[in-house]
This record gives sequence, C-alpha cells and structure tokens, in this order.
Amino acid sequence: MSTTQWRGNNKITDVFFDLDHTLWDFEKNSALTFGHLLEKHRMGIPLGDFLEVYVPVNRKCWEEYREGRIDQIELRRRRLRETFFTLGASVEHNFIDQLSEDYIRYLTKYNHLFDHTTEILSYLKPGYRLHIITNGFDKVQDKKLFNSGIHTYFTHVVNSETAGVKKPHPAIFEHALQRAGIKAENSVMIGDDFVADIQGAMKVGMHAIHYNTRKERGGEEVITIHDLLEIKKYL
Repeated sequence: MSTTQWRGNNKITDVFFDLDHTLWDFEKNSALTFGHLLEKHRMGIPLGDFLEVYVPVNRKCWEEYREGRIDQIELRRRRLRETFFTLGASVEHNFIDQLSEDYIRYLTKYNHLFDHTTEILSYLKPGYRLHIITNGFDKVQDKKLFNSGIHTYFTHVVNSETAGVKKPHPAIFEHALQRAGIKAENSVMIGDDFVADIQGAMKVGMHAIHYNTRKERGGEEVITIHDLLEIKKYL
C-alpha cells in the first residue's frame, strides 16, 4: 500500500504494537537495571564496559530464542554467562542464576517509554482499538505495561509465551487477529524489528509501519518512521 493510499484509510479498525524497543525503552531500562545490580553485587565492572558486551550478546540470544534454538531459561543464563566470560570475569553458575532472577525482578521498576508514546496512544485510542503483540515473557510484559501506566490503552495483549509461537511465525499474528475478531486487511502492525514485526505481519495480510529505531535496512514498499508522532500521517 502506498503512502497516498494509506492516508485516511477508513478500513483500518485495529492497531497492533510491539512493546519492547517500540513503546517501552528496553535499552534504557535494561541499562538502569544493570547499573543497579552491578553496584549492588559489587562486581567492579564499569557499566559501559558491561553493556558494550552484553547488548549484542543479548540480541544474538534473543534471535536464537525466537528461532526456537534455546529456551527461556537458557536465554536468561547464556546472555550473562557469555558476557562475563568475554569480560574475563570468573562467576559461579549459581550467581548467574541469582543475577538472572534479580534482573527480571528489578527490570520492571524502571519504566522509561520512547518519546511521544503516551501522546500517540492518546491520539489513536478514540478512533482505533489498540493491542500488543510481543515476544516477551508473559508476567514481565504485563508488569511493564502496568508500571509504565499504558496498560489502559490496550484491548488485547498477545505474547509468545501464551500463544505458543514467536514472531515472525504467522500463527501468533493469526491468533492476535482472532482474539480481536477482525480480518488482517483491517489491521496494522507497528514495530521496530523488520523481520519479526513487519515481515511477519505482512505475510498474514496485515498492513505495517516500521518504527526504525535501530536503523535496520527495510523494504521500499514498507512505510518507515523514525518518530512515533509520524504515525499521524497515516492514521
């Protein structure tokens, strides 16, 4: 669908958002969490050095989790284990498990959102039903939505843990559409991950807007934005 066709499209009734990296600022909140934990456990590792290694390791582990090559427990352990190994820090296995649990517990205490998140949700809410489709963990994602104060905007929250499959698998999008009781052609998916959010949604016939916060290479046929307020051009 071209930009001209998109503008003012009155067939769109439901808007689906990704959560992490789209509305909820995962990198900022994660950095604050690790800053607290490194100090709490007196690790002696500068936060900047830790994040320089952890961020790409975490992204790689999430890709493996999304592809079904590792499970949730291994994801949580491996991203820390590989980070400490690369940094040359000797850490016991039981401490890795403890730190992993501490990270999940403290992460949702920090709830920075991307700029203009509440403004765009307030703008969309009167005219559309809003929903979430996320690959995050059930209880953690619910806490993020509630603690950040944006849970009231959404009618349905679909996560991969309860759906049984992860984005970009077509089944999670089909499950979300079924829960909302709508056809794909009447919906749009907005997310930061071109493969998981955009290609996944378009394969089942949904429209899509790529919120390109990570400067990913997308497709020319896909609407791309760099600020959430740009959504107003299309909805």
